[in-house]
Amino acid sequence: MPADAAIDDLLEGLNPPQRDAVTHGEGPMLILAGAGSGKTRVITHRIAYLLRTQQARPSEILAITFTNKAAAEMRERVELLVGRATRAMWVMTFHAACARMLRAHAEKLGFTRQFTIYDSADQRRLMKQCLDNRGIDTKRYTPRAMQSQISTSKNKLISPEQYAETVGSPFEEIVAEIYKDYNRELLRMNAMDFDDMLVNSVQLLEKHQDVRDNYSNQFRWVMVDEYQDTNHVQYRWLQLLTSEHRNLAVVGDDAQSIYSFRAADIRNILEFEEDYPDAHVVKLEQNYRSTQTILDAANALIANNRGQMPKHLWTDVGEGDPVRVREMADEHAEARWVTAEIQRLVDEGVSKSEIAVFYRTNAQARVLDEMLTRAGVGFQVIGGPKFYERAEVKDAIAYLTFLVNPQDATAFTRIANSPRRGIGQTSLSRVLGYANDTGLTVWDAAEGEVPGLTKAAKNAIGRFMDTMTALKERADENGPVAQLLDAVLHQSGYLDALHAERTIEAQGRIENLQELVSAASQYDMNAENGGSLDEFLQQTSLFADADNLREDDGLVTLMTMHNAKGLEFPIVFMIGMEEGQFPHSRSIEEGNIEEERRLAYVGLTRAMRQLTLSHARRRMGYGGGASPAVKSRFLDELPRELTDQPARISRGFPAPGRVASWSQAAAASAEYAGGDTNDAALFNVGDDVVHAQLGEGVVTGLQPGGIVVVRFAGEGRDRSLMADVAPIRKR
Repeated sequence: MPADAAIDDLLEGLNPPQRDAVTHGEGPMLILAGAGSGKTRVITHRIAYLLRTQQARPSEILAITFTNKAAAEMRERVELLVGRATRAMWVMTFHAACARMLRAHAEKLGFTRQFTIYDSADQRRLMKQCLDNRGIDTKRYTPRAMQSQISTSKNKLISPEQYAETVGSPFEEIVAEIYKDYNRELLRMNAMDFDDMLVNSVQLLEKHQDVRDNYSNQFRWVMVDEYQDTNHVQYRWLQLLTSEHRNLAVVGDDAQSIYSFRAADIRNILEFEEDYPDAHVVKLEQNYRSTQTILDAANALIANNRGQMPKHLWTDVGEGDPVRVREMADEHAEARWVTAEIQRLVDEGVSKSEIAVFYRTNAQARVLDEMLTRAGVGFQVIGGPKFYERAEVKDAIAYLTFLVNPQDATAFTRIANSPRRGIGQTSLSRVLGYANDTGLTVWDAAEGEVPGLTKAAKNAIGRFMDTMTALKERADENGPVAQLLDAVLHQSGYLDALHAERTIEAQGRIENLQELVSAASQYDMNAENGGSLDEFLQQTSLFADADNLREDDGLVTLMTMHNAKGLEFPIVFMIGMEEGQFPHSRSIEEGNIEEERRLAYVGLTRAMRQLTLSHARRRMGYGGGASPAVKSRFLDELPRELTDQPARISRGFPAPGRVASWSQAAAASAEYAGGDTNDAALFNVGDDVVHAQLGEGVVTGLQPGGIVVVRFAGEGRDRSLMADVAPIRKR
């Protein structure tokens, strides 16, 4: 194929802004790529265009992305366009590119080329060693907490010396000491951690002009994907590499910047034009994923952010259905309704793999997890195990199990050193061996004189068993399970250990444990004859054991909105749309609402053809008791005409500024239509009902004219019933 024809063939199928980005020549370029706008296609075609027009040789191209998966995909797609030439390019992650540089020049920084790269576990072991060397209590100042603080500092290019100059608390003073010791030990061991890959690469380029010139001359064309997720050290590394030729093309979407907790700095993309006043800016606004109604809702939502680069997503896919908004009585009604809707969709021929449910935190998935399991609906959780399979939940249940069953060696082994109490595997094995030899229960063996234990191990096991004995006395009183579980989490030191970590991950584990206490509270309220710890454990084991099925028509996907980024699904449910849930209470307190709104924008733009947003009027709080819930401000920011909420009318609707609940709106609409709705107004979507002939069901909808839509368990389909005629009542 002639060169010109090959170029025309390459550009065919690109829309005008995509073609503009692909064909741009030298100089900086910012490609603002809206959700679903084909950004990977633009990057790969730009690489191919530079080669086919002979503006670049393969070895002059550096294409950077964030994950190994994304890098592999990009490499494969480039290879389809340019063939074997891909092998001479650097198409890889930041860390991979930096590691390759450092292997070549490590001796300039005092390392050898055979340096070791420490993973998270290696880092924590070294942190603990540094803490032990200074005689610092590792329970109060945990290795994880140190690791988190030091990692954040490295990502901001704050050295140990600079950190020490800004300390303002005893904790920070300890961090400053450990930071210095930790870096010194890494160098002595000829090792680097993941953050050092970037930090040391920046130091290499800053301190050695010859190395910097070499790489700057080699990589004359630099492209970066997901630029909104870059942190300060990545920003500096790119700046050093490209400051001479300035051929830096970055692709990103400020509206999808949702990783500040990982040190991502949205200013990198917002201030790109300040750094490069002559930058060529291309906006990719045509979306190839969602309906126009979904995009209009997302556009309207994100317009409330002040810190943004305005863009307007559009599509030629079609207008599509309105965004569905549902108000439920509580989280259980919400889960019942979502489950019934999923079953209805599957009955209509929709594959489960086309359906996804998003939530703000993992803890919110617990009730839906249980409801789907009861209903036999296959599902998977992306980004982590299902609720009852999470390590912290299994730990808490193991504590309760050991209180009920003193012979359970598995439970004892799991909890004896969780949190860490100085009880090693050898000591645990001696206790279990002694129990086997003597015929004692594990509990009695641990309380006895186990041969071969060191004095320290005896003391540690003794303190653990003293705690368990006190908790067992409480368990034997047969009081509420939630109160017992709360006591276990506090008296065992489990919650204290998580709080001491001072990390986002630890906070998520705390929220999961609080949700487990809420589950126990719900059990206490509903159990017949007061219930029992045995019965509660049996109930939770059923949820934990029903999670291994795989079905031909796929699985429903459950995930947090953070994990949903980069994915798409034909049908999306976003649950828990309440203040304090989403936006999250922590973000409200920290004044970080704009990032929460960007996260909501990400959630909305994952949906291809149907989007449902739900919220509850009440939600179970930590320790039991349902508290009133206020619907999320994000729902009020959606134009009413884009949703299935009836337009406000003079009769039956609240004053402007207060959006009616869906059930209120439906009832008011029915009244306006002239129907008798005295009975229909008693029902809400998500209510459990009983029909004299058809049995149990759940309310899935309300329609004008006093009609209640019910899905009955025995039928697997919806029925529309006249509320004032049909023999139905709330259960």
